[in-house]
Amino acid sequence: MKYTAKYSQLVMPDNINVIGTLFGGQMISWMDIAAAKVSYRFLKGTEAIGAVTRAIEKVEFKEPVYTGEWVNFESTVIETGKTSFKIKVDAIAEGRERGERLACTAVIIMVSVVKDENGKYHKYEHGKLCE
Repeated sequence: MKYTAKYSQLVMPDNINVIGTLFGGQMISWMDIAAAKVSYRFLKGTEAIGAVTRAIEKVEFKEPVYTGEWVNFESTVIETGKTSFKIKVDAIAEGRERGERLACTAVIIMVSVVKDENGKYHKYEHGKLCE
């Protein structure tokens, strides 16, 4: 089964850096949320309570994004391990003046976790595959 999710954010004035474009750290934060959304779908039906970010393997900023534009995230599970899985996230900017364009891409590695009776979190072998 192919696991995908979509998520959108509107760029507001408090998301902007000193040169008038979307702050890169904000973009990465939103991409991490997009990865969390597809993680939820991927782990549905398992005993995992969720997933945590292990690594952001690659981020490439391709086009600037401006106030008032939408950023639409498309995340897909592209590889699985025993407890971890790799997600590709594309951020597509959309605005009236500049149209639709690929603004950023990232590969994020998540690890599935469970909570024990003492409240401690541990890696969880999810046993799932992606297409």
